[in-house]
Amino acid sequence: MVKFTGVAVTGSIEGRSWESDAAAAMTPRRRASSASESVAASRSWWDKHADEYQNDHGEFLGDARWIWGPEGLDEADVGLLGPLDGQRLLELGCGAAAGARWAQEQGAAAIGLDLSLRQLQHSRRIDDQRATQTMIVCAEASNLPLASETFDVVGSAYGALPFVANVGAAVAEVARVLRPGGRWVYSATHPLRWAFPDAPGSAGLTVNRSYFDRASYVEEDDEGRATYVEHHRTIGDWVSLNVQAGFTIEQLVEPEWPDDLSQDWGGWSKTRGALMPGTLIVVCRKSP
Repeated sequence: MVKFTGVAVTGSIEGRSWESDAAAAMTPRRRASSASESVAASRSWWDKHADEYQNDHGEFLGDARWIWGPEGLDEADVGLLGPLDGQRLLELGCGAAAGARWAQEQGAAAIGLDLSLRQLQHSRRIDDQRATQTMIVCAEASNLPLASETFDVVGSAYGALPFVANVGAAVAEVARVLRPGGRWVYSATHPLRWAFPDAPGSAGLTVNRSYFDRASYVEEDDEGRATYVEHHRTIGDWVSLNVQAGFTIEQLVEPEWPDDLSQDWGGWSKTRGALMPGTLIVVCRKSP
């Protein structure tokens, strides 16, 4: 196990994405959303719904696994992060840090980072149950409290990026904390899905808006305050963002829906998964 030395960490706690299945009593809209509004809404939403999320999906995600999306693609089977033994790894938008915990078991020195304090408290709960210790940090993805060129690998499974208004700043931060030649791998809702209704059945198979409409999905309370925000980027947007940050894209992965998986997760289902991709995984490397 490699250990961290000289890592600058502040705000640490030591000592949608995949949408909730629960119907929100909020008014959904498509509109622009600022960075500050997005941060406030995401922190509040995930703190409020973390218990429900872990109760509904904790078994599927596991305590120490790296699952790339609702299709159940397991990093242990595909190795997109590369060999981890002796590597320094950051899991961005870690939730209960199942990925970082799994990476530790592979011999990595891993840190999990998330905006939601309540999600990180679930990481502590799992560590207590397993008699393990996972390093976690509570911070925003667009302002990482970590030293430059600290990590060999940064990974994110539906974490952080879909909820960040200034995603270019977040990708630039990933580039900053990665060493030259480091690996950057993340998954998000497949951009194609934004042109379809978010419904698991046949209603979710008919285009109802432009793929190029980049207006954010925003849920509002009765006073018009955002309670949940998620941002849409096209595949071309993702390519440009990574190239501009100094990354070379090595692979784009679109997992197929397994024949033996019948579980629905929000708008992800076998009905839709048999016909269109639900997840996009982008595998990048920072220029040497």
